[in-house]
Amino acid sequence: MVFVLRQPPPMSFSLKHVHGQHAIIKKVLLRIAAVISLLTVLLLLQHAYKRERIPALPPSTGISAHDGDGNSWPPPGDKVVVVPKMTYEDTDWLDPDLPDWQHAVYHMDDESAAFHVPKNKGREAMAYLTYLIDHYSHLPSTIAFIHSHRDGYPQAWHTDADDYSIVNVLQNLQIQYVQEQGYVNLRCIHDPGCPAEIQPFREPYEEHRSAEHEFPEAWKYMFGKESSVPPRVGVACCSQFAVSRNQVLKRTLEEYKRFREWILQTDLGDDISGRIMEYLWHIIFGREPVFCPDMHECYCRTFGKCKHTK
Repeated sequence: MVFVLRQPPPMSFSLKHVHGQHAIIKKVLLRIAAVISLLTVLLLLQHAYKRERIPALPPSTGISAHDGDGNSWPPPGDKVVVVPKMTYEDTDWLDPDLPDWQHAVYHMDDESAAFHVPKNKGREAMAYLTYLIDHYSHLPSTIAFIHSHRDGYPQAWHTDADDYSIVNVLQNLQIQYVQEQGYVNLRCIHDPGCPAEIQPFREPYEEHRSAEHEFPEAWKYMFGKESSVPPRVGVACCSQFAVSRNQVLKRTLEEYKRFREWILQTDLGDDISGRIMEYLWHIIFGREPVFCPDMHECYCRTFGKCKHTK
């Protein structure tokens, strides 16, 4: 028997067929590349959009802008510094020097700013009360009210710390003590303010004490006509203090609105209305009219500086 070796049949696809498959693959790859490019562009646009939105709030605050209606959302942190400032004042030091605090910087003379006041009146009191009113329902646990000066003399003469530095003050502030006490003054030195800077019924009468003369009427407006005006009011100056959320909430939102309304309505100059508020903060937050704790005890408990305590 003779076996004949047959040649395999010729391949059935042509060169034209190969080119057709290459064209299909090329189209698929082009479409994949187009999809990848589109996704990349969308991601870049989303990132840019987020960056574009960030300046709508003060740097690293996480606190909502003041909209006049109290419609705000809570900060991610649990302590905040409330700082009033004029346009010409520098508060850029807050971010690098107090990174563990949230910052609510209220512009007193710029209504377009994220945080602003209804009217530039009453000095720092307007900003302090506006913050409490706008954030009453979602306050952090600790709130420090401070001025815009970082340090230095004479602008920060009232700051009770080395180099007159409010940064030193807040870095040493004993937060647990604030929570226990509800209110602490950030100044331990008694002068000026103690033992009794405001004496509404002082005898003999002293003409130059304008805030003292106007104090009774302001008191009656804020605390009620039936309330008794204290004969002596004393506290270390100068409207820089820390409070706990629990202490703030011991007064109603309507009370804080009434305090601010007094500032808005009074015909008194800012120097007088602001000074009256300066000697009311400790009373508003639960202290007796005369609140002048021992200076060494104040340093020890408020700032942990106990080396001079007897």
